[in-house]
Amino acid sequence: MKTTILLASAWFAAGAALAQSAAAPASATAPIVVRGTVADGAAKAALLARLRQLFGAERVVDELSVGPVAASPGWNEQLHRLVGPGLKLVSHGQLQVDGSAVSLRGDVASEAQRQQVGAELAGGLDPAFSLTNSVRVAASDQGMLDQALRGRIIEFDTGKATLTDSGRALLDEMSAALLKLKDQKVALIGHTDNAGARASNLSLSQARAEAVKTYMIGKGIKADAMLASGEGPDRPVGDNRSADGRARNRRIEFKVLQ
Repeated sequence: MKTTILLASAWFAAGAALAQSAAAPASATAPIVVRGTVADGAAKAALLARLRQLFGAERVVDELSVGPVAASPGWNEQLHRLVGPGLKLVSHGQLQVDGSAVSLRGDVASEAQRQQVGAELAGGLDPAFSLTNSVRVAASDQGMLDQALRGRIIEFDTGKATLTDSGRALLDEMSAALLKLKDQKVALIGHTDNAGARASNLSLSQARAEAVKTYMIGKGIKADAMLASGEGPDRPVGDNRSADGRARNRRIEFKVLQ
């Protein structure tokens, strides 16, 4: 007996049913479509009741059927224990119970969530069942941009908003990362060191952020997907008393807007 349930873009399979949702766990309205075959009406009712309790009755779409399938001893009870709160954290994956073999794949937002989901499944698993846990921590949009930048500085001509060759080369890499974000909006924030007048630094940081935006538009990034602003010397990340610190402070920050 095999059941598969897609939960918020995650899949759950156990015996003979399937549930599907097209959105990530953050969406509380995505449907949970349950498909497959179970042994009897009582098993079907119990599974649907558990899903409706966990995700809300309005989200569960019943496509289950009842048929002549052989269920392992205690299968219904095991399935009920596997459909726990941790599944609401999983997206873009599949939990499947095929006989006594349980497997889970999908994405979660953090290592803590990955451990939580794994512990919940393992804790509710009968010794007669085996578990393969392939849940992974999904890279966040902000994490992807941070990885692309890797702490490097987008360089400009001294005291100007003119990109250097190395600055343009780095923006070529960043534009490829931004294209992967689709319609996600990103703030381009210019920063300077504290040398010179604050008003001048604010103006320069704004001009540099605008220059980055213009360059990225030329690389195919939509103008309305980027918000350019300048904060001058107000948010240093390095010690302005040293040359290295001042260099670190002269930067463009890429921040995903929620």
